[in-house]
Amino acid sequence: MRDTEALTMAGLNLIQQALSIYDSKLNLVICNRRFQEMFELPEALVTPGASFADTIRFLSERGEYGPLADHDEVVAYRVEQALAFAPHYIERVRPNGQRISVEGNPLPQGGWVAVYTDITRMKQQEELLRTRSEEMTDKVLAYAEELATANRKLQSTIAALEETKRFVVEAEARTRLTTEMMPAHIAHVGRDRCYTFSNRRLSSVMPGRPVDIIGLNIGDALGESAYAAIRPHLDEAFAGKASAFEFNDEISSRRIRTSFTPDMTKDGKIAGVYIMSVDITQETQARSALQQTRRREMAAQLTSGMAHDFSNLLTIILGSQSRLQRMELPDAARELVNATLSAAHRGGSLLNRLADITGARDWNPQPASLSAVLADLRTLALPALPETIRFHLNNLMRDDMLMLDTGMLQDSLLNLILNARDACGGNGKITLTVTPVQGLWVEFAVMDTGPGFSEAAMAHALEPFFTTKGGEGSGLGLAMVYDMTKLAGGRVRLGNTEDGGGLVVLRLPLRLAAPAVAPGLVLLVEDSPDLRTGIREMLTDMGHTVIEAASAEEALLLNSELPEISRILSDITLAGDMTGVDFVQALPKGHPPCYLMTSLNPEDALFREAEDLAPVLRKPFSGKQLSTLFATTKTTQ
Repeated sequence: MRDTEALTMAGLNLIQQALSIYDSKLNLVICNRRFQEMFELPEALVTPGASFADTIRFLSERGEYGPLADHDEVVAYRVEQALAFAPHYIERVRPNGQRISVEGNPLPQGGWVAVYTDITRMKQQEELLRTRSEEMTDKVLAYAEELATANRKLQSTIAALEETKRFVVEAEARTRLTTEMMPAHIAHVGRDRCYTFSNRRLSSVMPGRPVDIIGLNIGDALGESAYAAIRPHLDEAFAGKASAFEFNDEISSRRIRTSFTPDMTKDGKIAGVYIMSVDITQETQARSALQQTRRREMAAQLTSGMAHDFSNLLTIILGSQSRLQRMELPDAARELVNATLSAAHRGGSLLNRLADITGARDWNPQPASLSAVLADLRTLALPALPETIRFHLNNLMRDDMLMLDTGMLQDSLLNLILNARDACGGNGKITLTVTPVQGLWVEFAVMDTGPGFSEAAMAHALEPFFTTKGGEGSGLGLAMVYDMTKLAGGRVRLGNTEDGGGLVVLRLPLRLAAPAVAPGLVLLVEDSPDLRTGIREMLTDMGHTVIEAASAEEALLLNSELPEISRILSDITLAGDMTGVDFVQALPKGHPPCYLMTSLNPEDALFREAEDLAPVLRKPFSGKQLSTLFATTKTTQ
């Protein structure tokens, strides 16, 4: 594209006429060198993005339109004429005596192209013809021939200019179409940090921003917080250093990756900066979950050996102290034995908490009713709270059926509620508020009326073993909450409320559960009678009616005779010559949605082939897992 622009500009600079193209907002798109030379314009007025009004004001104040008392009136009049976008042709005499013609034509995309031609000599020849036609017949004929030649050259130049204009317009249209198709915001800002080019993707990448931003300052377009995040990198780009970085856009609650590339001129100066911004929120959620899983694996490898040996030592200590406890000992010694036993039991509990953090448990979201989860949480939390502490639950979510790991979520929220209880010191209020954020997150905010987080707690509370409860705390509660949230691809934020109480905010990816599957007739294809019995009971518990087949051939016959079949559930390994994969491939077009089940290893070639055809559920499975499979929208038909 840069080579094309250079070739285009070289071609325009060879034209004897001055040329300028302004867009629909009267900002300069392109001009040739002759335009600057003819009107002796400064560099700022021939840089793309320069205002037409500023150019008219410069010419007016220099006397281009004669002595005038009110330059504002001239600027307003000519801007109004330009905005009419009407074809026009005029001739005028400049203050230096030069005569020029001005021809303007509107462009299909808005704006216009103008061509300025020096016709001084042509006018002189016309006057000479009128005044001395009888006395200088020979000269007239010579001038007429010269004029005809000039006209022919002019017509050729105009034709070349029209072709160039067509090429520029088509190139611009192709460039804009390409940039609009990309799922990214692509733009260019000049040295004044105002946009000279932009596709219309800013508002989709960063919701809440304007769509039409050409001419706007980048700080005004992005907003104060986002501009503060990118400004150091933008300063580096204007200093000649390219960069790529990520930041959180607080307005849209999205994670954005932005690249800055300096726009270098041939003489090494910075003409502006090219910008590309991409929404990577979902990518970040997945990356966060993967990183946390890897950290857990590393932690498990590091601690498993120590935990095993420490567990053995604790077992020895507990056994020895239990034997001592049964002996006749002085009261003082018995107190020491009891203290040792208490410490050993606490060490065992600590090992269990470490196992919870470093164990192999994964975030396993299932369709769940958020209101039901919160109702169960209330039931679990209230008995643990004294009557002097009030618990308020505020659910602001419109959508109720979400993809949640209810066990891990309830464990985390209950942990935060109990921490808030301890912070309140036996008297106060705990509030749990659930809200959607930008359609991307579901936010759980637990607030209390306690003393809030200290600076040290704010900096270290999420670290394992940090506690403000002295010997009463393990320092693993908030670390477990952090671990769960990261496994889900979410975020944890600590803070204090305006009243000084503590605030913990969990943000989890908002994933809506698929609508409940309507009961219907299910064709169950399984060659094991015992398995068919168990799976049939799962299906009937879900409200479905079931018809069974032991082979692919039998199933094909039933499918052809029973058009009311709404779903097909088949094992991959079947008795007979056909597998479940062969069965699905043999079904006629428009068949019911198919789901496959298997005991095969995921690395098996048949398993991978099955995954390309339909959702696959590994055996053994529960009725809840089967219900989730039926809620999967990716089915073969």
